[in-house]
Amino acid sequence: MAGDGTIGKACDVLDQVAAFARPVRFGELLEHSDFPKATLYRFLQSLTNQGMLSYDPDRQTYAPGLRLVRLAHAAWTQSSLAPIARPFLDALSRETGETVHLAQLDSGQVLYVDKRNATQPVEMYSQAGKVGPAYCTGVGKAMMAHLEPDQLTKALSQQSFHRFTDKTLASEQLLRADLDAIRERGYAVDDEEHEPGIICVACPVLTEGGRMLGAISITGSTERMSFAQLQAWVPRVRRVADQIGAEAQSWRFPETRPNGNSNRMQGT
Repeated sequence: MAGDGTIGKACDVLDQVAAFARPVRFGELLEHSDFPKATLYRFLQSLTNQGMLSYDPDRQTYAPGLRLVRLAHAAWTQSSLAPIARPFLDALSRETGETVHLAQLDSGQVLYVDKRNATQPVEMYSQAGKVGPAYCTGVGKAMMAHLEPDQLTKALSQQSFHRFTDKTLASEQLLRADLDAIRERGYAVDDEEHEPGIICVACPVLTEGGRMLGAISITGSTERMSFAQLQAWVPRVRRVADQIGAEAQSWRFPETRPNGNSNRMQGT
């Protein structure tokens, strides 16, 4: 549970409701909750009264509320790279015909903020809005490789290092070595580390000053391509990541000089 008092606990309840990805009954929530019955019920009532959750009295189920949807939309448009990156992702998807992902780092985990499906779609875990592990995904490793040392230490402490496949880098030592290699060559790979048969190449989205904003990737299936074929797209992925970074910096993420003034006017 979060360590931020009442607000943190309320956010835990929101996360729990959202994780079901469907309307959920109180009994189901209670079964998976760390809160006592009365406490959970009180949080659900308060969140419903505030419009963060909606309650269906006929089905007796809870679901994310419209106020939460409005806040999520505001976050998506104001904090997410997705609106900025959309035309670049569209172009990359058309050119490659493969699955394209855009991700950002959230509490040490990968948050997929946008996705373009391949012309021949492959079933995989990632979907826009889903959260995935950072240590065994291309976008996750591309982002972690470009964190500041203190940020990286914190992100590493938030990894589970669960072994998804025989190729998963399931220790901090192995991951750190891979992150060093990623920084050296400028891109990350996922060689069936998260899902069997799924491979990807990923590049970080950086500002001119090297601040990490997110990452993009092209993902394919070993049934349709070799890893060498996928790696041939790395220069194109890198160019698109650079384009997104430049656009994002000029609009929303200006670099800051030591005196507190930005190098670029926000909104120009």
